[in-house]
Amino acid sequence: MLALLATTCAGALSAAPPEPSATASAVDASWILARLARPAPTRTDFVELRGSPLLKAPLRIEGEYRRPDDDTLVRAVRAPYVETTTIRGGEASIERGGKTRRFSLSRAPELQGLQASFGAMLAGDRAELERHYVIDAEGTRAHWSLQLVPRDKALAAKVRDIVLYGRGAELRCIETRPLKGDLQRTLLAGAARAARIDADASALTTLCRAQ
Repeated sequence: MLALLATTCAGALSAAPPEPSATASAVDASWILARLARPAPTRTDFVELRGSPLLKAPLRIEGEYRRPDDDTLVRAVRAPYVETTTIRGGEASIERGGKTRRFSLSRAPELQGLQASFGAMLAGDRAELERHYVIDAEGTRAHWSLQLVPRDKALAAKVRDIVLYGRGAELRCIETRPLKGDLQRTLLAGAARAARIDADASALTTLCRAQ
């Protein structure tokens, strides 16, 4: 979920100091967004962890995000159940157990925000991302984070902020903090593949935050 555009400065005068190493260089939102931009079609594995006071351990959900074209986002869950959510044209459809539910995104601001942010990020469209979020970047090219604070009142009434963590051009994790309830963590790409079934909360936090 997020949008990014970037400008990388290259070529300085010979008298200028050398460019810092990639690991030491500080980043801004534009640098991050430029490297996360991916034209459709794209796909990535995910491992989602949902906490609940009713559960001894967070619920672990595994699957894949797909973006077959610029206007479609698909979330395909493989375990512990099978479910496919497709967001397209202001509507969401959820297929599970041979049945399909359809509803307008106006009824689900979280999904609307997800589509807007993912679409903007993968398109490299910082202006579109900033229409939906106040953005703030921290860290270096080796370990960075990008905070998104919702502007939309409906989404802000449910979500405090969304923080992306990554290494270089790899988005490894998204943490969503709701106003009520437990933090939701989604590991992506290399972090998702490295997340063992028996990994404890500390190990998953390390994977998420690229430490």
